[in-house]
Amino acid sequence: MEDLLTHEEYRAISVGLMLPTTAFIDGAYRPAASGATFETLNPATGAVLAKIAACGAEDVDFAVAKAREAFDDGRWSKLHPSARKDILIRLAKLITRNARELAVLESLDSGKTIYDCETVDLPETIHCLKWHAEAVDKIYDQVAPASDDHIAMIVREPVGVVGLVLPWNFPLLMLAWKIGPALAAGCSVVVKPAEETSMTALRVAELAIEAGVPKGVFNVVPGSGPEVGEPLGRHMDVDMVSFTGSTDTGRRFLRYAADSNLKEVVLEMGGKNPCIVLEDAENLDRVASHVVNGAFWNMGENCSAASRLIVQASIKDALLARILAHAREWSLGDPLDPETRIGALVSKAHFDKVAGYLKAGVKTHLGGGTEGGAWVEPTVMDVERLSPAAREEIFGPVLSVMTVTGFDEAIALANDTEYGLAASIFTSNIKRGLRGARALRAGTVTVNAFGEGDVSTPFGGYKASGFGGRDNGLHAHDQYTQLKTIWVDLADDEDEAVG
Repeated sequence: MEDLLTHEEYRAISVGLMLPTTAFIDGAYRPAASGATFETLNPATGAVLAKIAACGAEDVDFAVAKAREAFDDGRWSKLHPSARKDILIRLAKLITRNARELAVLESLDSGKTIYDCETVDLPETIHCLKWHAEAVDKIYDQVAPASDDHIAMIVREPVGVVGLVLPWNFPLLMLAWKIGPALAAGCSVVVKPAEETSMTALRVAELAIEAGVPKGVFNVVPGSGPEVGEPLGRHMDVDMVSFTGSTDTGRRFLRYAADSNLKEVVLEMGGKNPCIVLEDAENLDRVASHVVNGAFWNMGENCSAASRLIVQASIKDALLARILAHAREWSLGDPLDPETRIGALVSKAHFDKVAGYLKAGVKTHLGGGTEGGAWVEPTVMDVERLSPAAREEIFGPVLSVMTVTGFDEAIALANDTEYGLAASIFTSNIKRGLRGARALRAGTVTVNAFGEGDVSTPFGGYKASGFGGRDNGLHAHDQYTQLKTIWVDLADDEDEAVG
């Protein structure tokens, strides 16, 4: 990415943006069959950005039919892997050329800071697509051990037509996490973006056609969950759904699959992620920096956010002093100002939900304030272990602090949750760190850092945080492929007769 622009320059770009507003099906923009639209708002101002096509079951049927047609005739699914790789790399290059436009569009539509869009979301989106593109022709099939009279081949085949259901907190990056391996595998996709954040997915679909992805392979159908998500989940000609979002909605997709064609379902859902800091942790200032970043990055609208600080009592005060110092650097403001670190929450409804956890009577060390129906101050507060703030996913810039006396109590408290997406542990004793990592019931555990790994490492959760597969890494390709055994009998007829 280029160097960041000024606040005024980003504002100027925002004024001149062409906003995609209709569905993208079979290689072209199309209005909803009903002609209906819904308003998408700028979370920071409450102003209407655009009216987006409010699609329904008829549009889902059309998109799935075109995706099936493209899959069955092999225009993409039977293309040589190296050819698919070349096209996906061209798509990554086109996103790079249009990165600034996409970053501003993402910020306007979601309330995310332009700083995060420019320095995190766009670079990682591009890297993700390149990574999966390069993996296309490097994933080998297998030959199983068999007798001299047989060959047993285990081959991967694309699963077919895939529904990709996106969240609103990382619209572009979650799109890349899903289309990267899905398109690499040879699948056709029907993307359902979050109702709050539809526009960047639509623009990327247009760029995909320019890159050479055939018509019908990459479709985007905007609309509500009941009108688009449910018909997609229940569709008899959709072979698999990959969903990222809330746990409650994830459960619905399992029901949709059970009630229809038993399509495969992969779910990446919520988290209430613990960050354990033991008394032997080194460099508390560095630890505090990781804790603050883990709690407040992307306004805390992050399923892997380090939202529960579990700290050993003997160092609590010293660590909190450093956390508060770092947290004060996270300024609220216009998301298009590159100095802003805390942007607007995605919607008024979500703001109300987050603000509801900031109740009187809780000991607040920092923050707790709200502004303009869109911003919540970075908040650090003590919580009771059984309180809603300690157990429920807040999905805002709120760090809940709990105190323990030792290692075993910290692990037990960390695991006392229905979720199991991510966790972190800080200690100078690497054996204790690894024992803790093994004991924590989470899909990703970091030691002496906050993070999610990178594109090469699988991402997903235990318990109510995930089901059916993983995003990222070569493991992500598994969910978009079927395994087939081909058994070849080499025995001569004469040998069989003798036997």
